[in-house]
Parts: sequence; structure tokens; C-alpha cells
Amino acid sequence: MATARVESRRAATRATIIETAWEIARTQGWGRVGVREIAAHLEMAPSSLYGYFAGNDAIHDAMFIAGNHELSVRFESLPTDLDRRSMLIETARHFVAFCDEDPARFQLLFQHAVPGWEPSPDAYSSAVDNYEHMRSVMGRVGISDGPSLDLWTALTSGLASQQVANDHGGDRWLRLIETAVDMFLRREST
Repeated sequence: MATARVESRRAATRATIIETAWEIARTQGWGRVGVREIAAHLEMAPSSLYGYFAGNDAIHDAMFIAGNHELSVRFESLPTDLDRRSMLIETARHFVAFCDEDPARFQLLFQHAVPGWEPSPDAYSSAVDNYEHMRSVMGRVGISDGPSLDLWTALTSGLASQQVANDHGGDRWLRLIETAVDMFLRREST
């Protein structure tokens, strides 16, 4: 029982560290997310933080995994009984809205916002899982070739990037999703 209590406290402290890192990224930018800054916010010694994470890369990996998990949950909530056009529209809306909700998360997951950091293979597997899920959804509506999938990811990530950068919290690029899907489907039908 004591071991379970210790593990529970350890997991809660790790979660607090990660949430503090997200708070710093959101308010001060990615250049400030590091062991020293996080430890200062939590009023703990940096050496104590190393008991939970091996360093900055491990913290970024945990954040990357958490962000991809949130995206996975979002995609799992999509209805599965939609026609092709509706499925693409809903998928794009979910993705662009997800990105616009949290620009720091969007930057970490899709824009290489942390200089010198790349996700570890274990962390990157969470992004691969999301890509495979998207591929599965696209396959259900008859889109499975590599160039079409590449175009879809470029289209949706471009809309998300514009929304986050130029109308965060608004709907300027969200309103373009149906038009973008129709353009994409015209390309698919040729």
C-alpha cells in the first residue's frame, strides 16, 4: 500500500511539472521551458526535478506525448458514420480547432518550436500513432495513396497554422474548411 501511495505522489508531481512547463511555454515561450525555470516556478531545487525527469529533453518528450494523446482523444470522438465530404470536413475542423486551442501545444507538435530538440523514438511513436489513425480514417473514405495523404496533411496543417498565427480564437480559417475540402475532393476526382 505504501508503494502505491509513493507512486501516486510521484505521478502527481510529474504531472505538476509538466503542467508548469506548459504554463511557461504558453506565457513566456519555448525558450524559457527548462529544468531551472520549471524548478523556480515550483520552488524546488533543479536537482530535485532531475529525480522526475532526466532533463529538458525528457520534459519535452513527456509534453509531446501528452499533446499527441490529447489529439488522439479528439480524433477518437469523431463520428464514424459520415459520408466522405462530411468526414473530411469534421476531421479538418477537429484538427484546426485543436491546434487553435493551444498555440504552444501546436508549436511543439507541428512546428519544431524547441531549438535543438527532437522527440525521442518513444515520444515520436505517439505522433506516428496519430498519423496512422488519420490514415485509417482517410482510408475509410477512399483516400489512401501517399500523395493524397501528404496533400491532406499540408492542407489541414496550413489552415491550422494560419488560424493560430493570424486569427487565434477566431474563425477566419475555420470558415475556409468546407472550401478547402471541396478543392481537395475535386483534385481526388481527377
